[in-house]
Amino acid sequence: MEKYNFKQIEEKWQNEWEIKKLFKAKTEKNKKKYYVLEMFPYPSGKLHMGHVRNYTLGDVIARFKHINGFNVLHPMGWDSFGLPAENAARENNIHPKEWTIKNIGIMKAQLKKMGFSYDWERELSTSDKDYYYHEQKIFLEFYKKGLVYKKSSYVNWDPVEKCVLANEQVIEGKGWRSGAKVEKKLMAQWFLKITKYAKDLEESLKNLKSWPDQVKTMQKNWIGKSKGLRINFSLDNKENNIEVFTTRPDTLFGASFIALASEHPISKEYAKKNKKIKDFVKKCNENLNLQEEEFEKLEKIGIQLPFNVIHPISKEKIPTYIANFVIMEYGSGAVFGCPAHDQRDFEFAKKYNLNIKQVIKSSEKNTLEKAYTGDGSLINSDFLNGLNVKDAKEKISKFLIKKKQAKSETIYRLKDWSISRQRYWGCPIPIMYLKDGTTVLPTDKDLPIILPDDIDLSKNQNPLQDHPKWKYVKYSKTGEEAIRETETFDTFFESSWYFARFCSPNSTDIIEKKEAQYWLPVDQYIGGIEHAILHLLYSRFFTRALYDCGLLNIKEPFENLLTQGMVCHKTFKDKKGNWVTPNNFDQEKNKKEFLIGKSEKMSKSKKNVVDPDLILSKFGADTARFFMLSDSPPEKDLEWTDTGIKGAYKYLNRLWDLVGRNLNILLKEKKNIKNFNESSELVEEINRTIYYVSLDYENFRFNRAIARIREFTNILFENEEKLMKDTKLFKFLLENIIKIISPMVPHISEEMWRLLGNKNFLINSGWPIANKKFLKIKNFTLVVQINGKLRGTIDLPIDTDISEIEKKALSLPKVMKIIGDNKPKKVIVVKNRVANIVI
Repeated sequence: MEKYNFKQIEEKWQNEWEIKKLFKAKTEKNKKKYYVLEMFPYPSGKLHMGHVRNYTLGDVIARFKHINGFNVLHPMGWDSFGLPAENAARENNIHPKEWTIKNIGIMKAQLKKMGFSYDWERELSTSDKDYYYHEQKIFLEFYKKGLVYKKSSYVNWDPVEKCVLANEQVIEGKGWRSGAKVEKKLMAQWFLKITKYAKDLEESLKNLKSWPDQVKTMQKNWIGKSKGLRINFSLDNKENNIEVFTTRPDTLFGASFIALASEHPISKEYAKKNKKIKDFVKKCNENLNLQEEEFEKLEKIGIQLPFNVIHPISKEKIPTYIANFVIMEYGSGAVFGCPAHDQRDFEFAKKYNLNIKQVIKSSEKNTLEKAYTGDGSLINSDFLNGLNVKDAKEKISKFLIKKKQAKSETIYRLKDWSISRQRYWGCPIPIMYLKDGTTVLPTDKDLPIILPDDIDLSKNQNPLQDHPKWKYVKYSKTGEEAIRETETFDTFFESSWYFARFCSPNSTDIIEKKEAQYWLPVDQYIGGIEHAILHLLYSRFFTRALYDCGLLNIKEPFENLLTQGMVCHKTFKDKKGNWVTPNNFDQEKNKKEFLIGKSEKMSKSKKNVVDPDLILSKFGADTARFFMLSDSPPEKDLEWTDTGIKGAYKYLNRLWDLVGRNLNILLKEKKNIKNFNESSELVEEINRTIYYVSLDYENFRFNRAIARIREFTNILFENEEKLMKDTKLFKFLLENIIKIISPMVPHISEEMWRLLGNKNFLINSGWPIANKKFLKIKNFTLVVQINGKLRGTIDLPIDTDISEIEKKALSLPKVMKIIGDNKPKKVIVVKNRVANIVI
């Protein structure tokens, strides 16, 4: 038999799968469905290794489900709107549409070369008018449901890109791409009312059992639920009252100042009267561009206002300041400062020589050199003295509410989503304005509102605003002259519902209900943890909004979530300090002159990237896939090494040669043997391998599955001569190994499967089931929990003593880190299954 020719084999089977439409999905009521989806890519030009890893993981899961008899939907599309295309068009004198279509063509060809099992008939692109036409209809549905509104709001304005930036796109006060100093600008913006769902989005996180804890924590913190009191403070000038939201009413007797946000109505009022206050407010507003962690690092400064507030219980007069650390968007835009028990307030009080009154006493001696923020008993607090913090909160809350000086309130840090963007390459917001300024909704006849092709990108601003014809239209309902909205959607709008459109991408309906009811929710979603907040939170919001509009019958889009780690590589610098690519470094003779840095995420800026095309041409798709899966668990970072990829290639060659050397004798055994009833060590070993590899696939432990498969094939290599005398057993073992390795390396597996005389495709051959008769399991995987939450697993011999199980569970590094020096209340052990540590 010929040597392993991956180019020929991979091209052959990719063509076969496409011709036979092997991965075309359709509803089949008699089969259990499985919808697997990887986060679709932005068509930037070429795939990078992060893409390759993400899509390999999804493809392995899809193929595993296929071969197990599931009806699999595995689609692919393009998140193709966005400012980068517009910028690239300006730089290269090419239309954004042309640039985008060209890049999609390149990346699609690369994906096909990887052998991914996509249903390409469902391919969609968000910049295609057939997609954004339905998106415009969604916007109008949201509008009618009261989920859309327009208001003037301060935004992050990039003066170079002439565009609004999200808070996450402002780095140290500068635009993330342009580097220009970001300005605060008051602009009319369209918003989606995500805050309507804040409570449900936060409370429902506990139901997402198969989402990573880290993602749920990040979303929980972003939503930012706070339970507290809104306390009413009267002023000594008797002009107004100030409402203060606090989560710590127990510290009210320690209040020594009130601080207002620079955007508070009272701050604005006094800024009009006093230049000094006006200048201070302006300075504060500039800092609002900063990201949260940068904002927190600012020196705490303020300016005193010419009045005091009256303490609601003691009736003491308390000075009032405008302070740079208070923001209008949280609570009421006003806080009371308790310096003894809040470090931020402590720093402010020290600076302005304000009273620092301790109201919580700790068990240890507290010198008030810094704020004490722990638990303790109340002191210097009138009727609260002697109570603990929890009881004090409850008592003072009841007291103030009864006196009608406060009301209980739950607030959320989450703010409504500004979807307006001042750029061309995006979905036009479907709104029109009549001559008198009245806002009107377009009718069906007015839709879709399509982007014009004849645009001028020579100016660095929104071309739709200056277009001579496009924005001027007649309103179809009345025939009146109207002007179209010239802003486009934030591109997160497109990616917040694409998973639903994949169910019926060619439908004339927004979402075809029968298809959506069959396929949704997505059973397995895969993508980077960097999307934990915006994309994933917006998708959860969209699903609820679509449910309320009667377009979906689910409220959560993704049943299971896998967040894969990054692909990393060592960095290299020459003697001048310039970054050098791994490929160029390999070609250098005098490597001692180069500085080899630590392994970091692959990035173009540090040139530590490996081109997927080079790997495919040198080793093939199966080798790339095999290495991507074998090195580390999916959720961990992957270290790219030359030795690793070469080792994977060498292994596949050995497996190919094993089949090739023995093909003549193996073909004498015509029948495909599903069960082998004769007992032997090899039969027991293959059954154990099938059993554990199946569990590894189910739990996405692909690196473990590969290790087990390699262990077994090593046994085959060692026993080759013996097996040549028992071709029936030999063929049985090989066919089972080919089946269980096939989701990871589908091309070489398909070729070996056919060479052994089989006529069907591997995904239709059925997954092997371990025969319990020969399943002499030596080890089991112990699940280790703390208070019922998974914290790790350990492989142990079957029937390990309970005392030994406890010892092993408590010595797990993650467990030791969480427990620390504390002694667990008890350890509940279910033999051969689970150890639950109760703390």
